[in-house]
Amino acid sequence: MAADRVGAPPRAWQRMLSGRRLDLLDPSPLDIEISDIAHGLARVARWNGQTRGDHAFSVAQHSLLVEALFGELQPDASANARLAALLHDAPEYVIGDMISPFKSVMGGSYKDCELRLQHAIHQRFSLPAELGVGLRKEIKRADQIAAYYEATLLAGFSTAEATEFFGRPRGFNADRFDFTPRSVTSAQAAFLKRYATIEKQRQAAVAVPSAG
Repeated sequence: MAADRVGAPPRAWQRMLSGRRLDLLDPSPLDIEISDIAHGLARVARWNGQTRGDHAFSVAQHSLLVEALFGELQPDASANARLAALLHDAPEYVIGDMISPFKSVMGGSYKDCELRLQHAIHQRFSLPAELGVGLRKEIKRADQIAAYYEATLLAGFSTAEATEFFGRPRGFNADRFDFTPRSVTSAQAAFLKRYATIEKQRQAAVAVPSAG
């Protein structure tokens, strides 16, 4: 890619395969497409790629896992809440999955960018820019459970290490969930399929019953 023009402000947008240009400094919901999110997340590796298996365990797979765990924790959750869980790491389709130690090094600038993107993504899919405290807490709990199992089953953490950093899940059996790292195309397709299912449920929830 050509370098930025001399004297011009640094380029802060990324071109997506959909043709959209997403400005990281001022992301517009109009420039966000689910196809780009699925494409990007399926190609971003969790744990910096330091996982077992023939394929990376992608953020797309992690997102599916968190949404499934969230459903176990909150079986009566609305379709909107389910979508929020599925999209909890959606900004990483643009900025990648920074491991926690590097986030600590980066400080607030990374979080600011991540938050701007998350707000725009939520607006794009008609979710509140800021989720309620209770919903955020339950999604975070599902995220921590997923991290524990990923750490111990895929990333080489001992049980003691994973418990220290993520807490040890109670009442969950890892055998009920799929931790097999999948190919990029498989993870992307699964993410889009789950999104389509949730979106159909969302539309059904707001549909007005026909008369007669």
